[in-house]
Amino acid sequence: MNRELTGYLSRVEVAMVASLVHEALFYRTADDYRAGTVPFVERALGRDEPVLVAVPGPRIDLLAAALGAGAAQVRFLDMTSAGRNPGRIIPWVLHAFLDEHAGRRVRIVGEPIWAGRSVDEYPACVQHEALINVTFAGQVASILCPYDAAALPDGVLHDAACTHPVLVDAQARTESMRYTDPDDVVAAFNQPFAEPAPQTPTLDFDAPSLPLVRDFVAFYAERAGISGRRVDDLQLAVNELASNAVVHGGGAGQVRVWPGDGQLICEVRDRGKAEGPLAGLVPPAPESLGGRGLVLVNYLCDLVRIHTGPEGTAVRAYLDL
Repeated sequence: MNRELTGYLSRVEVAMVASLVHEALFYRTADDYRAGTVPFVERALGRDEPVLVAVPGPRIDLLAAALGAGAAQVRFLDMTSAGRNPGRIIPWVLHAFLDEHAGRRVRIVGEPIWAGRSVDEYPACVQHEALINVTFAGQVASILCPYDAAALPDGVLHDAACTHPVLVDAQARTESMRYTDPDDVVAAFNQPFAEPAPQTPTLDFDAPSLPLVRDFVAFYAERAGISGRRVDDLQLAVNELASNAVVHGGGAGQVRVWPGDGQLICEVRDRGKAEGPLAGLVPPAPESLGGRGLVLVNYLCDLVRIHTGPEGTAVRAYLDL
């Protein structure tokens, strides 16, 4: 290892003592993946630091085999399930692990973006990566995010360089010259949604008509083939969004429901301005009387997208069919 890289690694290790380190690992082969992740995990195990590996299932098998007996000391999660909705990752994966090990440095390998993510999911993924830098600023944690440079488009790798202060590949670990203020990244992906078909079922509601919202979404969910607990999940999620519209969005709103590509999409619109970008991503304190609505919606749904602007706010909740 050359002297310059050794010196840089020393500075990184010093920084890790006091603050968040958020790195993107660009890999092309299984060997690259092992070379970038296994030493990261083994350093943690050698220091008795808790380790979470949240990556797509096949990568779990790869890492577990490479770690050998050390794999028993690692928490593994299949990100295609735990992070199916990118909005679940910060509150239900990262926050949960950090809270479980409060006061200790933790290391996390998290792979939220893989080939096959849909065009609807991708903006939420990029916003998630940017907001890690805000949510966990000052935390004693190191988060390494692998990116498959052989399978992902160049634009995805460009965005990774914008959302990670440190970049890692087979040759070096460097500071990202493209790193961008998280607020600017979130704003860049806060784009208006494409409109559904003109005949999309629509219901206008206000406070007295809130009970109709639950019946409305249940009717169209069942017509789309959703049943049982998942109908209940959708009713609860949309009820939270509609209630939020009444309280914070001018007293009224509109809900629309339509089938997408293998999903049912439910949209709630109002005239209000959405809260900050961390709304729905940070679990409220146990004693808090509010702040759970969007967190719950993210937990219940397979994807949640938000667009807000001067004309109001639209929240889309997706359920897989």
